[in-house]
Amino acid sequence: MKANNRLVKRVSALVLCGALAAGTFLMSAGAVNTNVTAQLSPNINVVVDGATRTFYNAGGTEVHPIVYNGTTYLPLRAIGELMGKNVNWDQSSMTASLSGTRTNGGVAGTPDNTTVAQNVAAVVSTDITVTVDGVVRTFTNENGTAVYPLVYNGSIYLPLRAIGNLMGKTVSWDGATSTATLSGSSGGLVITDADSFGNGSNTGNTGNTGNTGNTGNTGNTGNTGSGQTATGLITADQAKSKALAHAGLSSNQVSFVRAYLEWDDGRQVYDVEFYTSDYKEYDYEIDARTGAILSFDYDADYYTPPANQTGTTITRDKAISIALSYVSGATQSNVRSCKLDRDDGRMEYEVEIVYGTMEYDFEIDAYTGTVISRDVDSIYD
Repeated sequence: MKANNRLVKRVSALVLCGALAAGTFLMSAGAVNTNVTAQLSPNINVVVDGATRTFYNAGGTEVHPIVYNGTTYLPLRAIGELMGKNVNWDQSSMTASLSGTRTNGGVAGTPDNTTVAQNVAAVVSTDITVTVDGVVRTFTNENGTAVYPLVYNGSIYLPLRAIGNLMGKTVSWDGATSTATLSGSSGGLVITDADSFGNGSNTGNTGNTGNTGNTGNTGNTGNTGSGQTATGLITADQAKSKALAHAGLSSNQVSFVRAYLEWDDGRQVYDVEFYTSDYKEYDYEIDARTGAILSFDYDADYYTPPANQTGTTITRDKAISIALSYVSGATQSNVRSCKLDRDDGRMEYEVEIVYGTMEYDFEIDAYTGTVISRDVDSIYD
């Protein structure tokens, strides 16, 4: 009994020290904990939508997948980055929440090539609550048995299958290469994400009661005055309006190609595309829940350079200044590259700016300074 008590104290101290060092999550003394032995598995590769991912904790230290009871676990905070959501830990309620649109980017770190597969002491906690956009989420294995978060070295981990559900991804495992893959839409599994379409009646999420009246979502009725559909999403018309406002255009100045709702990286977005009378094309990706503009692209596909594109080109500094005028708050230090190139028979500057969590790419006519195209995407895409 004394030996067991010493083991509990050592494991609790390990978790607490790891949490303080990493700046991530703490376990309270009253949590319902089970001390377990898991396997730290740096040999496992994780591929998300075709790209191999490396995960870091809040301190920039690489965190590796963990295998426990035959299930692969991934770090929750790093997955929150991939979903574009802010991750918060509330010590008083023992709640990890993923919500909103991530504003402070991701954590960069140095890859760890020295850690080897090994047994580690971890903690399974039934006292931790996980919410996504304010809705409590619970997790089960393929047999329908409840599974709970795992805590190791101050980080919360969730089973791979649960991560797939959160992101709306199909999960597969290749034992020959030790590769876990999350890709595309999870088909019927995305229905689980309907739990996040709460309308304020989901207190405690018990049985998901309180969602009556949402049956079928026929015509998305119930939209009066709220600015959102019965599922809590903005409408396609509202997505169009937000895109037009950002472009500084009105509806009578453009022709819409599409404005449809789709899933991307575990969240619903509107893909809005329109063009002007002079055939300048605009593409926007807008968060269907918050209305935030996630990315946009502008192309003057039919732009014709002056017939006499001769004389003196604008300077490199002038091209950079033009590009920076489109990125509020950015300075020279945010310019990653600026080069003079020939494309489609014209001379142009290609300027790349990274500011915050976004990457901006510009094509600028080298003679007139006209912005031929500009593209904005998250640095994590």
